[in-house]
Amino acid sequence: MKLQIKALSDKIGAQIPLPYYATAGAAALDLHACLDEPLLLPPGGQAVVPTGLAVAVPAGYVGIVAVRSSMGVRHGVTLSNAIGVIDSDYRGPLGVSLHNLFAEPYAILPGDRIAQLLIVPVLCPEIELVEELDETERGLGGFGSTGR
Repeated sequence: MKLQIKALSDKIGAQIPLPYYATAGAAALDLHACLDEPLLLPPGGQAVVPTGLAVAVPAGYVGIVAVRSSMGVRHGVTLSNAIGVIDSDYRGPLGVSLHNLFAEPYAILPGDRIAQLLIVPVLCPEIELVEELDETERGLGGFGSTGR
């Protein structure tokens, strides 16, 4: 399988790296901010940061955009929508919607790694409306029903 990537900016491959796997065991590609100048994300603020890319996710797969753990844990910067979904039929520009949860502003510099892109297989089961669901040991137990 190949992931086709289209550069939407002439900075891609020059000032802004192509997405890459940071280590041999990495599950996701790093995405970078394709900016002309630094972007200051104020406390509580959010912004859609362009990557300068479009992708063709193969049929039967989905692109999942996830926050980089170091941004969330160290700087309180996370995805505005918690997770991004790139359907296999979307061909538009990739933007990453970031939200600053901390009380200090956060600067995003051109070329900064801002998110991760996972390519994951998708199952699309047929929908069946039923009168009853099968019984399980957990049953109707909701949040916290299996422990802390």
